[in-house]
Amino acid sequence: MKQQNILKKTVFIAVVIVATLIVIQLLAFTNIQDSDEIFSPQKVENSYKVNALKLPTSLTFAGEKVPISRWYVKENLDRELLVNTYWQSQTMLFIKRANRYMPIIEPILKEEGVPNDFKYLALIESSFIPTIVSPSGAAGLWQFMKGTAKDYGLEVNREVDERYNIEKVTHAACQYLKDSYKRYGNWALVAASYNAGRNFIDKQMKLQDAGSYFDLLLGEETERYVYRILAIKIIMQNSKNYGFNYDEEDLYPQLPTRKVTLNHSVKDLAVYAKKNGVNYKILKYFNPWLRKSYLTNKSKKTYQITLPAKSVIDFNFSKYIPPLDSIKKETKKKK
Repeated sequence: MKQQNILKKTVFIAVVIVATLIVIQLLAFTNIQDSDEIFSPQKVENSYKVNALKLPTSLTFAGEKVPISRWYVKENLDRELLVNTYWQSQTMLFIKRANRYMPIIEPILKEEGVPNDFKYLALIESSFIPTIVSPSGAAGLWQFMKGTAKDYGLEVNREVDERYNIEKVTHAACQYLKDSYKRYGNWALVAASYNAGRNFIDKQMKLQDAGSYFDLLLGEETERYVYRILAIKIIMQNSKNYGFNYDEEDLYPQLPTRKVTLNHSVKDLAVYAKKNGVNYKILKYFNPWLRKSYLTNKSKKTYQITLPAKSVIDFNFSKYIPPLDSIKKETKKKK
């Protein structure tokens, strides 16, 4: 009798397990069918598309004609146009930051007699992040190396690094570009040499018996460099056509500033900042060339400190309050 009961229980359990598995399979099949319906090719086609991009039939860089009729020029440009169009987050940030920094750069380019298109070179060099530093040590909006910066009259030391001073480094970059133009007489080669170095471009021109950037066989980075500048120029001049939709209020605004003369040492830049109506963070945001929390300035050199206009600071700054445990420790010491 006991054996019959055990057998019945065993059969019952087996039936329950089989029935459960059948139900699970049916549910899984239903979900797969629902999933197939949701992600059907028809729905994907209607919701997301990747389009080939139309290239311009004519194009210039710095007023010089780009030989767009050559098949390899077209294909190189197409690559950079696709990469920068479909890397939407980065290019949208370019567009937003450009609204803040191009109005600073453009008048200096004009004053120095450098073609306006070189603002796009600064953009691809630094992404318009004024404090950016490359793995090789190039710094600032124009990615100057230390030695080059000093050669072009910028102060670079532990306390002051004018590669981070947007106005000063833009003037220095213009001098560098004009010196390169005297050498090559061609702006595309000037741009290529900014990336690869003048000596390298000189060597390749001689080796390959070529006098144009578009005739040179170069390494991957420099081969793409001028085309990337061109692609960014095309997108930013026709951003809506390339799918970048935004309102004026979405762009990073220009920040009105004022200048304060500084010709003495400052022991504590945080205290100096508060005396001038800002805090340490804001002082460093507008003056990233101040590299320490103090300025020795033994030579009494005159610096121009950039501060935001008072209308920009429409918020209050916090004050430092020592942690409670440090107050208790100090009290015990006094006792």
